[in-house]
Amino acid sequence: MDPKSFHRKLAAILSADVAGYSRLMQGDEAATVTTLESHKQAFFELIKQHRGRVVDSPGDNLLAEFASVVDAVQCAVAVQKELQARNSELPENRHMLFRIGVNLGDVIEEGDRIYGDGVNIAARLESIADPGGVCVSKTAFDHIESKLPLGYEFLGEQTVKNIAKPVGAYRVLLEPRVTRGKGSGKKMVLVALSAVLVAAFGIGLWQAFVRLSVPPVPPVEKANLRKEVFAPPDRVSVAVLPFQNMTGDPQQEYFSEGMAEQIIAGLSQTPDIYVSARTSSFAFKGKSITAQQIAEQLRVRYLLEGSVQRDAARVRINIQLIDGRDGRHIWAKRYDDLLEDLFALQDRITMEVMEALNVQFIPGITETNLSINLKQYRPSSLRAYEAYLKGVNLFFRRTIADAIAARKLFEEAVTLDPNFAAAYRTLGFSYLDDFWYRLTATPEKSVEMAEQAAEKFSALSPGQPPPHGLLSMIRLVRKDFAKAVWHAEKAVEQSPNDPGGYYSLALALRFAERFEEAIKAQETSFRLSPLRPLTWINNLAWAHLGSQHYDRAISLYLETIERSPDSLFAFQGLAIAYELSGDHEKASWAAENVMRIDPAFSLVREEKMALIVSGAYKQRIFDAWLSAGLK
Repeated sequence: MDPKSFHRKLAAILSADVAGYSRLMQGDEAATVTTLESHKQAFFELIKQHRGRVVDSPGDNLLAEFASVVDAVQCAVAVQKELQARNSELPENRHMLFRIGVNLGDVIEEGDRIYGDGVNIAARLESIADPGGVCVSKTAFDHIESKLPLGYEFLGEQTVKNIAKPVGAYRVLLEPRVTRGKGSGKKMVLVALSAVLVAAFGIGLWQAFVRLSVPPVPPVEKANLRKEVFAPPDRVSVAVLPFQNMTGDPQQEYFSEGMAEQIIAGLSQTPDIYVSARTSSFAFKGKSITAQQIAEQLRVRYLLEGSVQRDAARVRINIQLIDGRDGRHIWAKRYDDLLEDLFALQDRITMEVMEALNVQFIPGITETNLSINLKQYRPSSLRAYEAYLKGVNLFFRRTIADAIAARKLFEEAVTLDPNFAAAYRTLGFSYLDDFWYRLTATPEKSVEMAEQAAEKFSALSPGQPPPHGLLSMIRLVRKDFAKAVWHAEKAVEQSPNDPGGYYSLALALRFAERFEEAIKAQETSFRLSPLRPLTWINNLAWAHLGSQHYDRAISLYLETIERSPDSLFAFQGLAIAYELSGDHEKASWAAENVMRIDPAFSLVREEKMALIVSGAYKQRIFDAWLSAGLK
């Protein structure tokens, strides 16, 4: 090996193989391969979502690395929960369970390959893990024990093959727990180390985990809010699923999702059809679930699915219309057109889907004036359209970095096309992120810019209703709670089947301290959408906190943190909920995490910025923060 071709670094690695794979292959080779590939695809997607890199994946093996131990363990837990759900749909003798090991150690990197003890230890930890479980080394545990709401059981010092010294190992308990680390009381810092996650497929029954001696978080059963949606029985009902990206480039996901979203907008132009909202239908992206199950959960008769492939000059789209009762394909078509004719192609697809559904469009509407109706979504250039779609994709991730990047893309879109109405609406929401994420010392200026964006949208869309959701949030930040509720109610009235409208209403009601009403509105949004966006869960948690339902609030905050360990708003609420429920130790742990995520947090700043009406509720919040250790 040429010394110049490699270097050493700290890393954490993922390796996977299938226990009993040859036995399964003997039983049903085709089914085994199909199941394996499905499970590996889920693994690839979750590794990407958690900022990891797949190093190698030959046959039934898999190797990956991450930029941090937190990301690695969070990915491991997400994999186990996703595959547990997938396995529940398979016969028991077809179950494939991962054994996952996580280590932080020294590796040798040569090109795209990695070697060394860091990889070897991770592979040995995998063999110690239960099928369906996660095992981490002590070096990994020392970096994550106070950063993730999980429990851990020490398995002792393990002697592993080809490693000179015993390796400390911990079993990760996948249910939310609070474990205080040795460094509690000190400011915690995220360590920028690559994390190595090793996983092996195992076949067998799910193993029961031994509980920690550390007092667990009180078990609170999660309410199932996905009851039923309100698709009117007298209308044709359809859900447009996210289109599959066939380019081979994950960076093109925004384009395929944008195509589906534009068709949703087009089909929604007639009152004779119920179209499931984006937040509902897009929840099934990447899920292994049948058409009948999706249609049943969304309470729709038809599903529209498709795939998109594009190059520099052309776009190719395959569309299928499916009867949700039996999964039968009732109509399909392939489109191949110039990329420069994209908007006309979207309109043609919309009209032909309407014909296939035997739904008469609004009398007199043609592809030409359909484009007029959809003017707010249609910029004058593809460059502006692509900037907008990329911005929307980032905006919905709801992190500070993504919010800043989305703002730049929306600004680019309106610079390229000053008459692109939809981009002004999303730009308005992104300006308000300055307030929510405390990104500016002059929040009033950001609110004024959001107002100007809302006014620009209305001026460019005279035939459309005002952007009530955006106007509600603007009124909210100005502490005009009555007007915020009024605009949110108008948003619901305007689109009664859009779960986003009910979120806006729940947010406005919560800040108006009408907590029980806020809970009902937020739960309605969940009934309308099987998706559980973190912002919705967090809002529901704060509403329960306001109503002094502390156990329910704690459960929801922990659900948020389990999916996003750096959720500042969730840790802020959790500190209050624990303190007010009498658990000062866990409240202090939550407060430490507030300072870890936002070292600039102060009660003086929150007093100035918080949207809380003066009174008993505000006093309760700030007293709890102070008692938990925040200053």
